[in-house]
Amino acid sequence: MSIVKKIQYNVICLFVTVSLLAGGSQTFANTNTEVERAVQTPLIITTIKPLAIIAKSAVGNLARVEYLQSAVQSAHEVSLPVSAMLKMEQADLIIWIGDGFEARIAKPMALLPESKLIKVMDLEFLPTKAAVTDEGKEEDKHKHSNFEGPHHQHNHQHLEFDPHVWLNPANGNILANRIQQRLGLPLLPIISSALVEQLKNELQPLKDRNYLTHHDAFAHFVTAFDLTEGLSIRDANGASQGARSQYKLRQKARNQTAACIFIEPQYADKDARLIAKELQLPLKVIDPQGFDQPLTSDGYSKFMIGMVSQFKACFE
Repeated sequence: MSIVKKIQYNVICLFVTVSLLAGGSQTFANTNTEVERAVQTPLIITTIKPLAIIAKSAVGNLARVEYLQSAVQSAHEVSLPVSAMLKMEQADLIIWIGDGFEARIAKPMALLPESKLIKVMDLEFLPTKAAVTDEGKEEDKHKHSNFEGPHHQHNHQHLEFDPHVWLNPANGNILANRIQQRLGLPLLPIISSALVEQLKNELQPLKDRNYLTHHDAFAHFVTAFDLTEGLSIRDANGASQGARSQYKLRQKARNQTAACIFIEPQYADKDARLIAKELQLPLKVIDPQGFDQPLTSDGYSKFMIGMVSQFKACFE
């Protein structure tokens, strides 16, 4: 190799080495920046996926949002393994429904400082149709005393009302505003009144149609969109009902000419399939927990659009 070629070769090697070192330094710097950003960004943890959808829509990229519920758990079955407890210690804000709805985690939640908790059922939400008497008096303001009386602390399978408050967009905005308030963010809606009105108009032709649901979870949804409340195979906690209730359910379904039975991905649906076969009704999937909905800044709006689409499928 000539002297000139050796010089050229050495220059090229030096250039490549410097480039690699510079690139490595940049990668290291980028990694450090990402770690610092993660440390500085508040962490919100919710017990169930629907609350995470609301939280992420409320904060966007200004906070990290994670949830504890697995894809095979119903909202009533969430438990707290050691890994979840460790994660909650790192959280800036923890959001859960409440004792009567999430009885399995009530004791460990009681050990956490109130300053980092939002207990959803302590907030003022819009009542459901069933919570208002004929005289117009509201029987249920979703207060602590109504939700968690001594009887319900020991027997949470008989709830006095529907705790699935996230299915009413107005309630979604109420919870979002509380999250924003706790983090010092501007109070902004996560679903617009224009979109809610649009969805109401889509459902208006179906307001008097009858259907069955796998469990009693849709009172807030039917209230928000002025729909008929469906018959339920199971109670509000997803527990099976007695033989007499099941017999009456079948009789009512026949008399009301129900259009379909809604089933949910998280529940075993043997009982629903049995009734569907007996009454010759189609099964339609509806997911009030939004497991297919990504956590994005517009996630709650898309979740409600999906709920409306799934509901409409019963009558197509």
